[in-house]
Amino acid sequence: MVQLRHIWPDQPIQSWCNHLIVMKKSAISILLTLFRSNPRPCPISEWGNSLSDPTDPDDRLAALEARLAAKRAPQKVKDHAEEHYSQAQLAWRMVIELVAGLAIGFGIGYGLDYLLGTQPFMMVLFIFFGLAAGVLTMVRSAKEVQTKQEAAQAARDEGDESGD
Repeated sequence: MVQLRHIWPDQPIQSWCNHLIVMKKSAISILLTLFRSNPRPCPISEWGNSLSDPTDPDDRLAALEARLAAKRAPQKVKDHAEEHYSQAQLAWRMVIELVAGLAIGFGIGYGLDYLLGTQPFMMVLFIFFGLAAGVLTMVRSAKEVQTKQEAAQAARDEGDESGD
Protein backbone atom coordinates (compact mmCIF):
# COMPACT_ATOMS: atom_id res chain seq x y z
CA MET A 1 0.00 0.00 0.00
CA VAL A 2 1.34 3.41 -0.91
CA GLN A 3 1.41 5.96 1.86
CA LEU A 4 0.78 9.48 0.74
CA ARG A 5 2.58 12.20 2.64
CA HIS A 6 1.60 15.80 2.78
CA ILE A 7 3.65 17.76 0.26
CA TRP A 8 4.50 21.27 1.25
CA PRO A 9 5.38 24.03 -1.22
CA ASP A 10 8.91 24.38 0.15
CA GLN A 11 9.86 20.90 -1.09
CA PRO A 12 11.73 20.68 -4.38
CA ILE A 13 10.01 19.88 -7.68
CA GLN A 14 11.64 16.45 -7.83
CA SER A 15 9.78 15.47 -4.66
CA TRP A 16 6.50 16.48 -6.26
CA CYS A 17 7.29 14.46 -9.39
CA ASN A 18 8.25 11.40 -7.33
CA HIS A 19 4.93 11.51 -5.51
CA LEU A 20 3.03 11.82 -8.80
CA ILE A 21 4.91 8.87 -10.29
CA VAL A 22 4.16 6.73 -7.24
CA MET A 23 0.48 7.66 -7.41
CA LYS A 24 0.36 6.90 -11.15
CA LYS A 25 2.01 3.50 -10.66
CA SER A 26 -0.39 2.58 -7.86
CA ALA A 27 -3.40 3.63 -9.94
CA ILE A 28 -2.18 1.55 -12.88
CA SER A 29 -1.60 -1.47 -10.64
CA ILE A 30 -5.11 -1.15 -9.20
CA LEU A 31 -6.64 -0.98 -12.68
CA LEU A 32 -4.62 -3.98 -13.87
CA THR A 33 -5.73 -5.95 -10.83
CA LEU A 34 -9.36 -5.13 -11.55
CA PHE A 35 -9.12 -6.10 -15.21
CA ARG A 36 -7.30 -9.33 -14.48
CA SER A 37 -9.85 -10.37 -11.84
CA ASN A 38 -12.84 -9.64 -14.10
CA PRO A 39 -11.90 -10.47 -17.70
CA ARG A 40 -14.34 -9.47 -20.40
CA PRO A 41 -15.27 -11.99 -23.08
CA CYS A 42 -13.63 -11.37 -26.39
CA PRO A 43 -16.21 -10.37 -29.01
CA ILE A 44 -14.45 -12.58 -31.57
CA SER A 45 -15.35 -15.64 -29.49
CA GLU A 46 -19.02 -14.79 -30.00
CA TRP A 47 -18.70 -14.81 -33.78
CA GLY A 48 -18.61 -18.58 -33.93
CA ASN A 49 -16.24 -19.28 -36.80
CA SER A 50 -12.92 -17.53 -36.54
CA LEU A 51 -10.76 -16.61 -39.51
CA SER A 52 -8.51 -19.62 -38.96
CA ASP A 53 -11.44 -22.06 -39.29
CA PRO A 54 -10.67 -24.54 -42.08
CA THR A 55 -14.27 -24.71 -43.38
CA ASP A 56 -15.16 -23.85 -46.95
CA PRO A 57 -15.37 -20.07 -47.57
CA ASP A 58 -18.56 -20.51 -49.59
CA ASP A 59 -20.25 -22.22 -46.65
CA ARG A 60 -19.11 -19.45 -44.32
CA LEU A 61 -20.40 -16.81 -46.74
CA ALA A 62 -23.77 -18.58 -47.03
CA ALA A 63 -24.04 -18.82 -43.24
CA LEU A 64 -23.20 -15.13 -42.91
CA GLU A 65 -25.81 -14.18 -45.50
CA ALA A 66 -28.42 -16.29 -43.69
CA ARG A 67 -27.64 -14.57 -40.38
CA LEU A 68 -27.79 -11.14 -42.02
CA ALA A 69 -31.12 -11.96 -43.67
CA ALA A 70 -32.53 -13.07 -40.31
CA LYS A 71 -31.40 -9.80 -38.70
CA ARG A 72 -32.77 -7.70 -41.56
CA ALA A 73 -36.20 -9.33 -41.48
CA PRO A 74 -38.81 -6.63 -40.88
CA GLN A 75 -40.17 -6.53 -37.37
CA LYS A 76 -43.92 -6.42 -37.01
CA VAL A 77 -44.75 -2.90 -35.92
CA LYS A 78 -48.01 -2.32 -34.13
CA ASP A 79 -50.18 0.32 -35.68
CA HIS A 80 -51.58 2.91 -33.30
CA ALA A 81 -55.09 1.84 -34.24
CA GLU A 82 -54.32 -1.82 -33.43
CA GLU A 83 -53.24 -1.18 -29.85
CA HIS A 84 -55.75 -2.00 -27.15
CA TYR A 85 -56.10 0.55 -24.41
CA SER A 86 -57.49 0.12 -20.96
CA GLN A 87 -60.26 2.44 -19.81
CA ALA A 88 -57.85 4.28 -17.50
CA GLN A 89 -55.50 5.02 -20.39
CA LEU A 90 -58.38 6.36 -22.45
CA ALA A 91 -59.55 8.55 -19.58
CA TRP A 92 -56.07 9.98 -19.08
CA ARG A 93 -55.78 10.63 -22.81
CA MET A 94 -59.00 12.62 -22.78
CA VAL A 95 -58.03 14.60 -19.68
CA ILE A 96 -54.65 15.45 -21.20
CA GLU A 97 -56.32 16.56 -24.44
CA LEU A 98 -58.64 18.87 -22.51
CA VAL A 99 -55.88 20.35 -20.36
CA ALA A 100 -53.61 20.78 -23.38
CA GLY A 101 -56.35 22.72 -25.19
CA LEU A 102 -56.81 24.97 -22.18
CA ALA A 103 -53.08 25.52 -21.76
CA ILE A 104 -52.54 26.34 -25.43
CA GLY A 105 -55.50 28.72 -25.39
CA PHE A 106 -54.18 30.41 -22.26
CA GLY A 107 -50.72 30.75 -23.77
CA ILE A 108 -51.96 32.26 -27.02
CA GLY A 109 -54.34 34.62 -25.21
CA TYR A 110 -51.72 35.75 -22.72
CA GLY A 111 -49.21 36.34 -25.52
CA LEU A 112 -51.69 38.39 -27.54
CA ASP A 113 -52.66 40.39 -24.44
CA TYR A 114 -49.01 41.11 -23.79
CA LEU A 115 -48.40 42.20 -27.37
CA LEU A 116 -51.61 44.18 -27.84
CA GLY A 117 -51.93 45.58 -24.32
CA THR A 118 -55.50 44.30 -23.79
CA GLN A 119 -54.82 42.52 -20.53
CA PRO A 120 -57.67 40.13 -19.70
CA PHE A 121 -59.69 40.22 -22.93
CA MET A 122 -57.68 37.95 -25.29
CA MET A 123 -56.68 35.56 -22.51
CA VAL A 124 -60.31 34.90 -21.52
CA LEU A 125 -61.38 34.61 -25.16
CA PHE A 126 -58.63 32.11 -26.05
CA ILE A 127 -59.16 30.09 -22.88
CA PHE A 128 -62.71 29.49 -24.12
CA PHE A 129 -61.37 28.65 -27.59
CA GLY A 130 -58.92 26.22 -25.99
CA LEU A 131 -61.71 24.68 -23.93
CA ALA A 132 -63.81 24.21 -27.09
CA ALA A 133 -60.86 22.68 -28.95
CA GLY A 134 -60.15 20.33 -26.03
CA VAL A 135 -63.78 19.22 -25.82
CA LEU A 136 -63.91 18.62 -29.59
CA THR A 137 -60.75 16.52 -29.39
CA MET A 138 -62.22 14.54 -26.50
CA VAL A 139 -65.41 13.91 -28.50
CA ARG A 140 -63.36 12.69 -31.48
CA SER A 141 -61.39 10.35 -29.23
CA ALA A 142 -64.59 9.00 -27.68
CA LYS A 143 -66.10 8.40 -31.15
CA GLU A 144 -62.92 6.62 -32.25
CA VAL A 145 -63.04 4.33 -29.21
CA GLN A 146 -66.76 3.72 -29.68
CA THR A 147 -66.27 2.83 -33.36
CA LYS A 148 -63.51 0.35 -32.46
CA GLN A 149 -65.66 -1.25 -29.77
CA GLU A 150 -68.65 -1.53 -32.10
CA ALA A 151 -66.47 -3.11 -34.81
CA ALA A 152 -65.06 -5.60 -32.31
CA GLN A 153 -68.55 -6.43 -31.06
CA ALA A 154 -69.83 -6.89 -34.62
CA ALA A 155 -66.92 -9.21 -35.40
CA ARG A 156 -67.68 -11.26 -32.29
CA ASP A 157 -71.38 -11.40 -33.17
CA GLU A 158 -70.52 -12.45 -36.72
CA GLY A 159 -68.25 -15.17 -35.35
CA ASP A 160 -71.01 -16.40 -32.99
CA GLU A 161 -73.61 -16.56 -35.78
CA SER A 162 -71.33 -18.43 -38.17
CA GLY A 163 -70.32 -20.87 -35.42
CA ASP A 164 -73.94 -21.92 -34.70
